[in-house]
Amino acid sequence: MSFAFDLPPAARPGQPADTIDTPSLVLDLDLFATNLDRMQAAADRRGIKLRPHAKAHKCPDISLAQIARGAVGICCQKVTEAIPFMQAGVRDIHISNEVVGPTKAALLAELARHARLSVCVDDLTQVDTLAAATAAAGTRLDVFVEVNVGQGRCGVTDPAAMLKLVERIAAHGQLTMRGLQAYHGGIQHLRGWAERSDGAARAADRAGSFIARLEAAGVPCEVVTGGGSGSVEFDMGSGVYTEIQPGSYVFMDADYGANTYGGALRFEHSLFVATAVMSVAAGDRVVVDAGLKSLAVDSGLPWIWANGKQSGTLDYVAANDEHGIVMPKHEDMVGKLPALGSRMMLVPGHCDPTLNLHDEIVGIRAGVVESVWPISARGLSR
Repeated sequence: MSFAFDLPPAARPGQPADTIDTPSLVLDLDLFATNLDRMQAAADRRGIKLRPHAKAHKCPDISLAQIARGAVGICCQKVTEAIPFMQAGVRDIHISNEVVGPTKAALLAELARHARLSVCVDDLTQVDTLAAATAAAGTRLDVFVEVNVGQGRCGVTDPAAMLKLVERIAAHGQLTMRGLQAYHGGIQHLRGWAERSDGAARAADRAGSFIARLEAAGVPCEVVTGGGSGSVEFDMGSGVYTEIQPGSYVFMDADYGANTYGGALRFEHSLFVATAVMSVAAGDRVVVDAGLKSLAVDSGLPWIWANGKQSGTLDYVAANDEHGIVMPKHEDMVGKLPALGSRMMLVPGHCDPTLNLHDEIVGIRAGVVESVWPISARGLSR
């Protein structure tokens, strides 16, 4: 027996923010706009191009807002992830990752009919696969050689390997050597400002050594792209990067919030998971309806957010599949626990995988729902 039913939306524009169904992703639009404006202004002052990373949000509306402010395009981490952004009108996308195998290369070559696309390589086989796919499709791709500047993940480790890749790219007329990608993700989460500064300086020095070898070989390096939300102020001042790729700055999750910031470039917590107290039966704790299926905890448990700061009275202490356990910070606060049905705002520990758990972001302003944006690229990880 079939059953037809239209699920009511979690929120509609115009309704009070405190009536959004839970758990839901909620974006403070004023703080979000502040973050976008602050990053674009910093890049403009330095004469650096901003290419924000869309893997942090997977939401075309956010990328379009960044491009409207001056971003030159976006980064995606996977080929399929780029498709909803192209469908929304984004026409300059960098796949900031390596692509392996003829199936993905063929898809990338086909998508290149509709936008300017670039991709990373760190192996000669990847170049050959891209060349075969673009030759078959009759399309062109820009190619970045990824260099390892300390992350120890992807990227060639010595200039000789880089030059072999440059030579192989040049052998294929439909491939254009665009420059280098030099990204050190580990720096982003070093807690101390001076510690991140030192780490970014070492990464920039390493990137500079690769650039020098290119110049000595007479190879132009149009773009050096990299950087992230935790290192961006150092990357922009290094004299090495021509383009930066921060992503999480639009939201500032709890992990980034745990960093210390000694410089002027800091961002606001704008993204929250709205949750409600679903049980008070235990007496010494309450249970909320946002657990592992609503927020990622790989970078730590969420913060409870109240009055513009981390709560001084309550801690989110454990996440189960559908439940979150909230306890008082001190025993004498047990009698002041939130009541059944009370609502809380949580700052997720890691924004990227948290966004991938939701279908939409509810935008609020002045206590009212203003927009509901689809997270169109969630689940697109091929």
